[in-house]
Amino acid sequence: MRRFAALYDRLDRTNSTNDKVAAIVAYLAAAPAADAAWAVFFLSGERLPAPVKVREMTEWACDVCGVDAATFEVCYEEVGDRAETLALLLEAAPGRRDEGTWDPPLREVVELVVGLRSQDPAAQRAALTARWAQLALRELFVLNKVITGGFRVGVSKRLLVRALSQWSGIDTAVLFHRMMGAPIDSEARFRGLFDADSTDADRARPYPFFLASPVEGEVATLGEVADWQAEWKWDGIRGQLVARGGEVSLWSRGEELVTDSFPDIAGAAVGLPDGVVLDGEILAWRDGAPLPFASLQRRLGRKRVGKKTLADYPCTFLCYDLLEEGGADLRAAPLRARRARLEATAALVGFPVSEVVVAESWGALARLREQSRGRGVEGMMLKRLDSPYRTGRVRGDWWKWKVDPLELDAVLVYAQPGHGRRAGLHTDYTFAVWSEGELVPVAKAYTGLDNAEIRELDTWIRRNTTDKFGPVRQVAAEHVFELHFDSAQRSTRHKSGVALRFPRIARWRREREPQSANRLDDVLAMVGEPSGD
Repeated sequence: MRRFAALYDRLDRTNSTNDKVAAIVAYLAAAPAADAAWAVFFLSGERLPAPVKVREMTEWACDVCGVDAATFEVCYEEVGDRAETLALLLEAAPGRRDEGTWDPPLREVVELVVGLRSQDPAAQRAALTARWAQLALRELFVLNKVITGGFRVGVSKRLLVRALSQWSGIDTAVLFHRMMGAPIDSEARFRGLFDADSTDADRARPYPFFLASPVEGEVATLGEVADWQAEWKWDGIRGQLVARGGEVSLWSRGEELVTDSFPDIAGAAVGLPDGVVLDGEILAWRDGAPLPFASLQRRLGRKRVGKKTLADYPCTFLCYDLLEEGGADLRAAPLRARRARLEATAALVGFPVSEVVVAESWGALARLREQSRGRGVEGMMLKRLDSPYRTGRVRGDWWKWKVDPLELDAVLVYAQPGHGRRAGLHTDYTFAVWSEGELVPVAKAYTGLDNAEIRELDTWIRRNTTDKFGPVRQVAAEHVFELHFDSAQRSTRHKSGVALRFPRIARWRREREPQSANRLDDVLAMVGEPSGD
């Protein structure tokens, strides 16, 4: 455990990609395979099922430290991470004598945490308080993180795979594929990543997704328009549909198995030939046209989807690409060849295929792109016709050419601290517009300000707080910000009656007075079709 805690600390202290790769490689070279498996599990962003109630765990730690709940909340607001806050308090608890006497393998720590789930609260408390007393600060943090989840330390999957590749000598593309699907949660699964005789036997496993980059500058610099395939950029959930061994699996881009949430798609896909993998978009769909994204959200996370939900929010799989046919990997073939075979395969089960938008020039294509919002899409995708299906966000072959965002001016009304490196700074903001003389919240945004602006605004927030609700501060309605967002939808889930898609801060409008901010009617005028939610 001490070795993994040192790795986490080293990763947290550097922004250098090369340093992070070197740290992971050094850890892999020294750690037993069973520990390395769980290190990969946590660094991949995976988490164990919650073994204890976080509220109770916090109460136990506060009792050990002699700290009341109000003091803990003040500390938590300053630190910004519960596991770290608990570790700092526990490390300073009175009467500690056994610090640093327990250094189990990481595997044993996981076994301890998993075992807590079958114990009653009294036994859980006894087990945790005993181990807390035996751990130094870094190891306290790791144990608490294993329990609460969320090892955010600036390690992307691409960086992790790069380290695994450098350590093992296996190509990154092979490792990316082998890591798709089931998490690395055992020594056997870890060793299987590097098995030279591996046949990738997990028949439900999808392929790593090929991701587009945003267009920068003029599209004419991409060359001849005839060398590119243009498609509409649909606003749904990117997915892969895998039909192998008589079974169908539907995966989201986040490597989440979502088959149960979309039984209508899975049911139709049963008619696919064996050994087929389709890349596409999961969309709420009716009468040959997409429904708002809010309709799709009503289907997410459901283990059972009732008849009424199926009828109210029908979904389909809009096909983009054919990655596998008859069990043969087609990703190295050019897009034009994959596209020709895609249409025939999709027709077997009645799935729609993303329309190819044909134009004789970039200018003509730009004029067609202006129809995007009327079609309920985000813009266009541009794909080089001779491109293979690559892994990850590789620039050059696939581009997303989105329409310009919608804009509004809104007033900052609430703020709360961020997490990780932004802990202790108020970086999560709530913005409001005017409605009948009052400010009505319409959006939360977390990105768009530079570090200097964040620090300046944080100082102002602390001095101009008018009320507090836990970690959330209500602030004086003085500052106006320009927000950009992709679309607006009606929603009964929000007091304002509207939900914004991907809001972000464009700039701090220091010259604007609060009364000059937009009205709710302005936002409602940007709304597409009602979402019905």
